[in-house]
Amino acid sequence: MNQPLAGYAPAPVTARMENHGNHMLKVAMRTGHDLLARVGSMVAYEGFVQYEPNPPAVRQIAKDWLTGEGAPLMKCSGDGLLYLADYGANVVVINLNGEGISVNATNLLAFDAHLTWGVERVKGLAKFAGQGLWNTKISGQGWVALTSRGKPIVVDCGGGEDETYVDPDALVAWSPNLKVKGKRSFRAQSLIGRGSGEAYQMAFSGQGIVVVQPSEDSTDRLRVRG
Repeated sequence: MNQPLAGYAPAPVTARMENHGNHMLKVAMRTGHDLLARVGSMVAYEGFVQYEPNPPAVRQIAKDWLTGEGAPLMKCSGDGLLYLADYGANVVVINLNGEGISVNATNLLAFDAHLTWGVERVKGLAKFAGQGLWNTKISGQGWVALTSRGKPIVVDCGGGEDETYVDPDALVAWSPNLKVKGKRSFRAQSLIGRGSGEAYQMAFSGQGIVVVQPSEDSTDRLRVRG
């Protein structure tokens, strides 16, 4: 191999899901261990991998995505190595060990098909965000890959009385046991919530984490909806 390119070669497989650099996901595919991934996210694969866009099981669970929130999924199956990406976004890999995570549908890249999942409306936000906000709740034992527009920060809410406030357009994921409510700001309307057109934030409290991306630009969500 040409020496300058040698550093970009794939590393040996050590896990079901892992990063290849910051912007690409590598998945070790095995027969009987199917994957659900964002449609259009495949950039390369080795071996024998088949794809089924929007399979019946996904259509049934994700029928609420017909509102325009979220992104269609495809089922990936077979044996080999699968590489996924989403327009150069950072990729974050999570190994769930019986826990759950709530993910903004536009930040969901891939997850093990055997995990329990469903589409839910985030309560307490409809009066702030018009139709409210939809999220995908995933739980069980397995792997999940998220995307972030830039390197994310993970905020530990700490379980205290203080609340953590996040711009909805910067929110990636959060622990599903956290309490969520909306808060409108009247003092900084030109600085906060610019992506949404309103000066409101999401307030999280309880024991858990919140994943935030360094971007408040809603154009990515609009691109996915279209």
